[in-house]
Amino acid sequence: MSKHISVSLDKRGVSCVAKLLDEVAPRTCAAVWDALPLSAPVFHGKYARNEIYTLLPAFAPDPGKENTTVTPIPGDLCWFSFDSDDLGNPAYGYENTTGTGTTGAIVDLAVFYGRNNLLINGDQGWVPGNVFGAITENLDEFAAACQDLWMGGARGETLSFSRL
Repeated sequence: MSKHISVSLDKRGVSCVAKLLDEVAPRTCAAVWDALPLSAPVFHGKYARNEIYTLLPAFAPDPGKENTTVTPIPGDLCWFSFDSDDLGNPAYGYENTTGTGTTGAIVDLAVFYGRNNLLINGDQGWVPGNVFGAITENLDEFAAACQDLWMGGARGETLSFSRL
């Protein structure tokens, strides 16, 4: 039986439904599912293009590479693992050195809402992500809210993931 989650931009009052891709990313799906609900401040992608994401202190062991991509498509949910040193460069624009206020391992849960994304970073090169979910309901409205986040600002907004 498929597992589904809700992905929400809480302040904007918009959510979508995503199916977890257990068949191709079982370790990543299990790590996310077991940790739900998750919620933290949202950021809009600076390099990848049509991406919103949240940074969380590691809540599970790193699942390793699984169903990876560097060209996510609209509706993809991706997991990235970083060390706080990876995100400590002031060029990333976080208000503290990591975006999470922690040191050590960081999990980046990302939602891609539009086309033509490319996961390359000037400091690190290619940054493959584990595709663990696919939005199945309400992508258009969610994408409009993501675009508003880009143009209107992310301050005070949270990105939340919960079980359905």
